[in-house]
This record gives sequence, structure tokens and C-alpha cells, in this order.
Amino acid sequence: MTKTDIVILAAGKGTRMRSQRPKVLHKLAGKPMLTHVLDAAAAIADAHKIVVTGHGAELVRARYGDAAFTLVEQTQQLGTGHAVQCALPELRPQAKVVILYGDVPLITPTTISNMLAAVDDQHIALLTIDLPEPSGYGRIIRDSDGQIEAIIEQKDASPEQLQISEVNTGVMALTTELLADWLPQVSNNNAQGEYYLTDLIAIARNNGFSINGVQPISASEVEGINSRSQLAALERVYQLQLADKLMTSGTSLADPARFDQRGNLTAGSDNFIDVNCLFEGNVSLGCNVHIGPNCQISDSHIGDGVEIKANTVIDQSTIGDNAVLGPFARIRPGTQLGSNTKVGNFVETKKAIVGNGSKINHLSYVGDAKLGENVNVGAGTITCNYDGVNKHKTEIGDNSFIGSNSTLVAPVAIEEDGFIAAGSTINSTVAAGNLAVGRAKQRNIAGWKRPTKNK
Repeated sequence: MTKTDIVILAAGKGTRMRSQRPKVLHKLAGKPMLTHVLDAAAAIADAHKIVVTGHGAELVRARYGDAAFTLVEQTQQLGTGHAVQCALPELRPQAKVVILYGDVPLITPTTISNMLAAVDDQHIALLTIDLPEPSGYGRIIRDSDGQIEAIIEQKDASPEQLQISEVNTGVMALTTELLADWLPQVSNNNAQGEYYLTDLIAIARNNGFSINGVQPISASEVEGINSRSQLAALERVYQLQLADKLMTSGTSLADPARFDQRGNLTAGSDNFIDVNCLFEGNVSLGCNVHIGPNCQISDSHIGDGVEIKANTVIDQSTIGDNAVLGPFARIRPGTQLGSNTKVGNFVETKKAIVGNGSKINHLSYVGDAKLGENVNVGAGTITCNYDGVNKHKTEIGDNSFIGSNSTLVAPVAIEEDGFIAAGSTINSTVAAGNLAVGRAKQRNIAGWKRPTKNK
């Protein structure tokens, strides 16, 4: 058998989440729980994925659209066995089928592959784990030879069975043909009146099949989410795993417990990340990058030797080698900073291309602008890029100096070696090497008396 079908059960209402949103669409590390499971399934070569929805099915469809999987709706929530029965028409003949759960988000491709490897014509696979606190889970019943014999749900277990620490995770794998043969044999004669998928284990044994137990790499792989507190707890577990991976690759974290990654983060060596930093989307760091506390970086590339000071926000931008940013800088989408640039405190940039060695030190807005090399932008400078309808561009040539509190009304160009006097409003081209002064004439009025308060 070379075909693999992966069924993901995502029909539960998630009552304890206290939410109008389907449980599987609640986010872990910035993406829905269901997406985590789909990503793990996508790592299995040529796998056909079927997602069984129920509560909030229309929201799941709206979230994923025409994605590379089949959506099946379970109109009545009658248990896990019934959910898989709904998916049965979509399964391919002579395929190995793995059953996963949309609210168990951290399953890994390695564990899925190990499950598939444990399935053949005479064996099915069951993912189990030993827990020091097994309450809430179905217990694994083994015979005198240590073979898995059955699963007993906690509500149906005897006091002796409740002492068993090996539990069922719900994840199992078998062939399409066995599912088609055995699912009709599952009954709802239990405390909940539901069709339990776990009954397949006893049915398999009664039909002479053996159950190969498979263990996950870590307990977090099989932790299910039923409440917001459980989601928050698993978030911290997952973030610590990501932090450990980052540190192993050569980046130091001031406090791994105060690090958040919501997307893909790649990093070179000898970087340092201070507390409370957030990375979203696709972020890459070079080597010898120093990031201060409380920074947020999204979908950006940071070059080698960059220093990002406290409370700086970088979004959809490229930062060149040895640049210095912040504190309190805001780098908005489309910004490209060259090497050895500086964007200081309370500076905002947007769609700004800044040449090597140029500096925007503080209290400025530079948007829709192209700055050459070694440009100095003084404090309080504004590029007036918006006329109320359209955006316009400001161009500043190499080695230009923009005095403090200048207003550059786009479209406008300052050619190379241009010099703008402080406090100027510039709305026409400044030729190369020229000094531009755009101030109102100062008047000094003698004998002026200050106003006084009315009595």
C-alpha cells in the first residue's frame, strides 16, 4: 500500500471555549489549531487530506476556501466513530488511513510517519502515552502478554482500570477496507450514547488483528485543547520548544519564557534577543544581531550586525547590515534600509528606500521616499507624501543635509549635496549643491506686552 489518506476530525463545538468561533480556528502561535495539523499532514508525501467539520462548518470553509483538502460535514455530532463514518466515502481503496484531531495541534510528521509504518495487512496502529496524571483519557487495556486488547473510556472505567497510566490519544491508523468493514459494527451502547472510534480496537482483536502501539516524541504532541486556559498552557509549552530550537542554532535569549514566535523564524549565529520580543510571519535574522526588549518584527529580513533598540516595530521591511534602529522606531511596510544606516527614536518610515550610511535620527516621518547615501535627516522632518487623494514621492540625493523641522512637500527632489535650512518648507526642486531656505521672514516687535489674566 503506497496511498495515504489523513482524516482530521474537526467537528466539535468546543463548549468550554465560550466562543462563537469553531474551536479548531482558535490560534496557537499565531495560526489556527487546524492549520498546525494540516501542516503536519502536508509533510507526508502524496497524502490525501479529509477534514470533517460540524459546528461552524461555514466558518471553516470560509477560512480555508478551496484548499488542498476535502471538507466533509458531520451534521449531527454522534461521536468520533460517526465522524469517521462521514469521511468514509472520500477514502481511497487500498490506502493507509491515519485519523488525527483538529484540536490536538502539535502532532508531528515524524509521529504520523511512525504510525503509517506500523500498519500492514495484519496490524493496525494506535498512538498511546503514559501520563502521570491520566484523568480524562481512555485507558489502554492490555492482556497477560502485554498486547493491546481494548480501550475503556474514563466514564465507563472501573476503579481498577482508572489506575492505569497508559492512555489513548485517539490517533490511530489502519486501512480503508478495515474501516469500511468495522465502523458499522461500532455501537452507541455506552454512558454517552455515542459511537466511539476506540471500539475499533476490540473489534480488531476479535477479528484476529494485532495492535501496534506507537509512542509520540513528547507529551505535547497529543495534548488536546478544550478550554482557553489549556490553549494558553500549550502555547507556552510550544513557545519554549521554539525558543530551545532557536538557542540550539546559536541565538541567545535573555529569557526563553518571554519569547514569542508566530510564524517562521530563521537566524544565523551569535544573535541576542531580549525579553518580550514577538516575531510574526516569515522573519530572518543574520548574524550578530542584537534585539532589545519589547520589539515586534513581522515578515522582514534583518542583516548582519544590526542593533534594534527597545520598543521598535518592523513590518515587511529589509534592514541592511550594521544598521541601528530605535528605540521606539516604527519601520512600516516597503522600507529598505541600506548598510550602516540609522533610524532613531520616534522615527516612522513607510515605503522608504534609504541608502548606505544615511541617518534619520529622531522625531521624523519619511514615507514614499528615496534617500541616497550619507544623507542626514534632522529632527522633526516630514515628507508630505499625501495630497488627500494620491501619494507622491520625495527624492533626496547623496550627501544631502535636511535641517531640523523641515517639511518636504512631495513630489519634490533634493539633488545630491543639497542643503535644507532648518525650519524650511520645500515644494520645488533643490539643485545639486544648493542651499534652500523656505522660511517666513522674521519680525521683531519692540514694546510688545504679554497678555494678562482677566480679573
